[in-house]
Amino acid sequence: MTAPPVSDQLGLRRANLALLLGTLRAHGPHSRAGLARRTGLTKATASSLVAELTGRGLVRLGEVAPGHGRPAQLVELRPGAVCGIGLEANVDYAALAVLDVAGGTIAQRRVAVDLAGAGYDRAVDLLAALAKEGLAATDGWVAGITVAVPGLVDVDHGVVRLAPNLGWREARLAEDLAGRLAGRPVLVDNDANLSALAEHAAGVAAGTPDLLYLTGEVGVGGGVIAGGALLRGATGFTGEVGHLPLDPVGLPCGCGRRGCWETQVGLAALLREVAPPGDPVADPATDLETRLLLVRDRAAAGDARTLAALDRIGTDLGVGASILVNVLNPAAVVLGGYFALLGEWLAPPARAELAARVLAPDCGGCRLLLSDLGFTAAVLGGAHAALDRVFADPTLAPTDDSDPDPDPRSPQ
Repeated sequence: MTAPPVSDQLGLRRANLALLLGTLRAHGPHSRAGLARRTGLTKATASSLVAELTGRGLVRLGEVAPGHGRPAQLVELRPGAVCGIGLEANVDYAALAVLDVAGGTIAQRRVAVDLAGAGYDRAVDLLAALAKEGLAATDGWVAGITVAVPGLVDVDHGVVRLAPNLGWREARLAEDLAGRLAGRPVLVDNDANLSALAEHAAGVAAGTPDLLYLTGEVGVGGGVIAGGALLRGATGFTGEVGHLPLDPVGLPCGCGRRGCWETQVGLAALLREVAPPGDPVADPATDLETRLLLVRDRAAAGDARTLAALDRIGTDLGVGASILVNVLNPAAVVLGGYFALLGEWLAPPARAELAARVLAPDCGGCRLLLSDLGFTAAVLGGAHAALDRVFADPTLAPTDDSDPDPDPRSPQ
């Protein structure tokens, strides 16, 4: 029998490395024999793959597994050695997150800033400064940098086609940011997509194969996980749910149209409804979460204006969500951003609208959940996305005697 081509052998080994690494990610530490049993590989193959993953800094040998018979060390994901960087550009803040392959947080920061008013070049400068801060925070190999942006993103080319709330159009963000980072390649994606990835990986609906994540920010976006994978659509622009035309003669939207859903339930609508101009809640120089905690305190104290605003927004949130549930039939709708922070008051009217408007019995089995990732979902999703390329192909991670290649688009 003729031996398979070397390229096929390398491809099979790469797939088996990914299988082992993904098993450890999903199921936690295992002995080498346990990995062989769970994956169906031979013990010799599993041991060989573990040795390579160890050499690439992705796993390490941990404690001795309990039980009878010959002691066996557990294999576990190695903290700190391989990391992913997430960045986020939003209307009134920029953010950084650095995660390691074991899921540990190396660094995390959010900067309150009028990014929309700063102009594109200054915004890219700030993102570059945050990226450099992230790079300096780790001694490990960085698998990639992914930027979350609220808008239409051409992921393949790293171009923000339109981010109306930031005022960006045809912005070559990946190229411009890479130029400030000595050519280190950068990927760009929609913030709701990355938030959905974060929720699927480590949120309240982790592992749910069909879920819808709704951002609660100035813009309202939707990230859809279908069959365990991110749904992108024909040209990659799925998820712009904030521009559902729920009131065609309503308020003007940042996209140039009227009556979009985000004009009813977006952050600007909340701040407009809960407080008059000049109120501390409306001060963009104050960190967004601080302002929202003030809104929550007022609601908890029974402030009539605040409670009326939250009830109306929760109702409108449920109306729009019911359309999406009727179309997508997700197992879970996860509310993120300010929707989650104020979920105690927003969720009850939203659930009532879902129950009244979703055609399928019992809302088609859909649960309305509040994210516990808060405003960090998108930036954490960016870090997860950077790490995902290593889980898909562990040979990207360099060995001690190989040259690291930071380019996520380079051929392997």
